[in-house]
Order: sequence, then structure tokens, then C-alpha cells
Amino acid sequence: MNRFTGTIICMMTGMLAMAQQVYELDMPVKEKTIYSGHLKLGGNNPSGERIEVNSYYMSVGGKPVIPVMGEFHYSRYPECQWEEEILKMKAGGVTVIPTYVFWSIHEEKEGVFNWEGNRNLRKFLSLCQKHNVWTVVRIGPFCHGEIRNGGLPDWLFAKPLEIRSNDANYLKYVKRLYEEIGRQLEGLYYKDGGTIIGTQIENEHQHSAAPWGITYPGEPKDMTSATYDANITMIGVSVQDKKITTADLGNLHMKTLKKMAEEAGIQTPLYTATGWGNAAVIGEEAIPVTAAYTYPFWAKPGMSPFCMFKDIQKNPDYAPVRYDTEKYPSFCAEMGVGIQMIYTRRPIVTAKAAEALMVRTLGSGANGIGYYMYHGGSTPKMGPTAFFSDEPMGMPKISYDFQAPLGEFGLEHGSYRALRLLHLFLNDFSSQLAPMETVLPKGYERMTPDNRETLRYAARVKGKSGFVFMVNFQDHDTARVDQKDLCLRLKFADETLRIPSQGTFTLPKDESLILPFNFQMEDALLKYATAQLLLKLDDRGTDHYFFFVPEGIQPEFVFDKTTVAGKYCYTPEAGLKSTFTVKTSGGKRFKVTTLTREQALNAC
Repeated sequence: MNRFTGTIICMMTGMLAMAQQVYELDMPVKEKTIYSGHLKLGGNNPSGERIEVNSYYMSVGGKPVIPVMGEFHYSRYPECQWEEEILKMKAGGVTVIPTYVFWSIHEEKEGVFNWEGNRNLRKFLSLCQKHNVWTVVRIGPFCHGEIRNGGLPDWLFAKPLEIRSNDANYLKYVKRLYEEIGRQLEGLYYKDGGTIIGTQIENEHQHSAAPWGITYPGEPKDMTSATYDANITMIGVSVQDKKITTADLGNLHMKTLKKMAEEAGIQTPLYTATGWGNAAVIGEEAIPVTAAYTYPFWAKPGMSPFCMFKDIQKNPDYAPVRYDTEKYPSFCAEMGVGIQMIYTRRPIVTAKAAEALMVRTLGSGANGIGYYMYHGGSTPKMGPTAFFSDEPMGMPKISYDFQAPLGEFGLEHGSYRALRLLHLFLNDFSSQLAPMETVLPKGYERMTPDNRETLRYAARVKGKSGFVFMVNFQDHDTARVDQKDLCLRLKFADETLRIPSQGTFTLPKDESLILPFNFQMEDALLKYATAQLLLKLDDRGTDHYFFFVPEGIQPEFVFDKTTVAGKYCYTPEAGLKSTFTVKTSGGKRFKVTTLTREQALNAC
């Protein structure tokens, strides 16, 4: 080689290195410590199957699971259509349906409970059981849910009592409510062979309140909180930046409510309580659940931090929180993949926004995901002339569409199929994902929402196997750009895995992506794929894996040479004709098909 040729090669090598955007992750040498036995949660069904919760994930029958929870309010939908909507939710990949029991709707007139028609809680839960869909009953007494008074009956306003406290007179009415709910739930619990696996106690206690629907001209709004909490409660989900001096009272009230629920027969393997924004909790007796709303109607518009990766167990959204985060798995139960429109604010949540939020949340370490709302509805009327909607908050009198994946009348919004891509993946592979810890790049905490140039990424890993999560979306940002010439380097103690092994890839603007690495497929080891795993089927006795890719990404599958017989690298063109068969070194066979994103969205 002459000097001129050598100089040109060096220059070209340098230019190629400059063009590539190399992103690295240092994989942990020591695995995350996960411990159990400290939480007073769990239970068996009559067949001996057991639900358990450790410090990081939930398991059923000893197998880790990531539940997919989709909120649906039975009282906001026609009873005659409940079954069809439950089936739509199940088809969307939802495995748990949480639902509010709005006190005011059931006891509109003091002492007279109504459980008929659209209020027939028992029938709704029985239909969920019929179709083997788990349920979480959110029993209040305070719910919020954009219902008048947050679900507290109007007649309570006139009573000489302190609401949302351990006031004996207030608890007398709550006891009656819980006993009524307990009668509706009898025999439907997990312990009875039913599908009620969880109970939420109260909601956003010592964090948020709703305005009473009863007001006086010229006076400030009365809020549905105990008098001693008046200066700390807010409207809507947000960061609590005020010191809570009555935290002991709040925690005691939550513990009292849980004890009352159990005494009323409401006994489930799981109990949950709002965890965000320093809300009151029930120490080691309930999972503190979290939330994230990228387009909140109650706050000033602006870029949120909810498209940025982090360790979501250690640092929950809307921190600070009142609980030891290392003791509990991260259950993100109120993810705003839609939002309600009000008369003064009409934010739009797109399918891409919904998907990005959830890819970020899973990649950050969430081991339970839930949507508020997953199914919209219509808020019923209150008597002949009034409405149960929260009119002081500017709610529409009837519509509670929420831009949810399934809307007010059961019609699909774009997010239904976009989120189903993730749910199908979780339904088949959450047992592998749940124990995996989050790995973040150096300097991740300095990333800001307005940064459009730097890749947002994280991994979840156990041993050497895992998934890389990437997001190129930001809410309230219309100027995103394609992120080009990307390559990843995953650095283990004994090897560095480069994705792709040669060349680079592009993550198109507004796209999110999950890539597997060192992924076991039968007795073959997939070193990496530049395609997202969708699901696995039994194809006439042969395992058949389905992946998909967004437009602009070339799928590539590279297997460990020692684990396959013959070809180890495949670069199919995405589509229905992309199927290839892999023969393992142990003599087994399986199929792989890579769909386009459009095909994956429409696959069933």
C-alpha cells in the first residue's frame, strides 16, 4: 500500500466514524436484588394457583407477569353493550379491567342504593369473569373520575362531618357503602375462583380533590378534602411541592379504610393506593400505583418529561412520593394515552404519543401498565334535570370520550392498535421482561425534552439477555427529525455487542422501537434483531415468531453461529413473504416472519 492510498483509507475511516452516531450502554456486572416476603399481599384461588408480589414484579403460578390494565366505567356505558366492549378490550390485549364504583351514582338519595341497569356492578364483573378478564374494583369512597363531587353524594355535603378523614360520623356512611359493595362482589373474588384480583382504596388521598358541585355565588369553591388537608390538595395529577404536616393522619385514614373493606368481605390478593405526588399510602399492605399525563387539561401546555427514560422504580413520575420505592414494583396504573376535553382546554393525544409514552415507561422499568381511560363513556344524568359530570371543572355534561383507545361509543381511536403492538408482546413475553432491570446510558439525567438530536434509549437486561427501548417522539413538539446513522454498543464484561454489526440504522421521527438482544428462541440464540418482537404462535406444532419494523428500517436477524445449523444471518424484506425457517444445532426448527408496521397494526 502506498502512502497516498493509506491516507485516503484513514480519511474515509475517520469520516465514517464521524457520520455514525454511536450510543453505548455498560451492562451491570451484578444483577439487581429482588426480594420477597415483606409485602402483605397475595392469595390463592381454589385450584391452588397463587398471585404473589415481590419488590419488583407480580407473579401468577410462580411465573412473572406484567398486567395490562385498561380502565372502563360500567356506569358510563349501556348495560346491553358491556359484553361486546369487554371482548374488544380483551382483543386489544388488556388483561385487567379496573372500574370505579361511584358512590353518588349508587346512593343518589340517602339510604337508597341502586344497583340496577347501567349501575349493575355485579353483572359487569360477572361478564368479565365469563371472559376470564381480571378486574380491580376501585371502591372509593372518594374517586374523582371527573364525576360531580369526585363521587361523594350531594347529601353528604350537609352532614356535620369531616369527609376523607377518620371522623366517626363519616366512617359510619363509608361502612354502609362498603357493606353494600361487598354484597355485590360476593362469590366473584379470586379466592372463590372468580376474577376480582384487586381493590383500590380511596384515590389521590392528600394529593387531589374535586370541587363540590354545590356552590354559593361569589364564594370560592369548596373542595372535597378534609379541612386539615385544604391547603395541600390540588386539582389534577401533578408534583406535590408543599410540605404535608398531616401525613400520619392520611396514612391512618387509608389503613382504616382498608380494614373496613376487608371487614365488609372485600378481600383480594392485591390492594392498590395512589402513590404519586406524595399521596397517602398503606405501608406494605398495598401497591402504590403511579401515573403520567402528557397532555393534562388541568395544567399549562408544555413539553413533559414523560418521553425521557429513567429508572421509574427509584424515581417515580410526580415524585416526591411517600413510600420506599425499593419495596414495591412500579405499577403505572393511570397512563394518559388519551385525555378528556373540557370547555377551556382541548388537547389532542395521538397514537404515536400514546405508544411513545408506553415504550418509555416499559423501558424505564414499569412492571404493570394501566390506562386511564382505556374505554370512554357517557356520564349519566343526575335526576331529571341535573348531571353527574364535574361541571365546576368545565367537563362536558355527558361526553367522557377521553380520546381513549376505545371511545365513548366503542369506536377505535388510533391508539387502540398502536398499543396492541405492545400488549401482544407483553402477553407472550412478559415472563422474560419482568425480571429484567433497567440500564441507562451515562448522562441520561442531563437529557432535556427539547433535545431533538440525541437518541433517547435504555435497556432492560437480565444476565446478558434483554431489550433495547428507543423513542424519537416528544409531546408538544412538531419539529422532530429522523435520527440517522445510529448504532448501539452493548458492553458486557466478556463481549461488546454492536447493533447492527455492520453499518447503521435510522429511527424515523415520531417512532418508538424495541429491539431484542441475546434472546433465546428454542435452543438457538438470537444475538440481535433490528426488528420489534410482536408475538409467538404455535404453527401446526412449530413455533412461529412474528416481528415488525417501521418504514425505513431494514430488518436483520443475527444468530449465534454455534446454536444454529447453516445460515446464521437473515435480512428479509418486511412483508408477508418474509418468512424464513431456522434449524438449530440441536435439530429443532422454528419460523420467523417480519411484518411491516401497517401489517402488524392490522394483524389478528
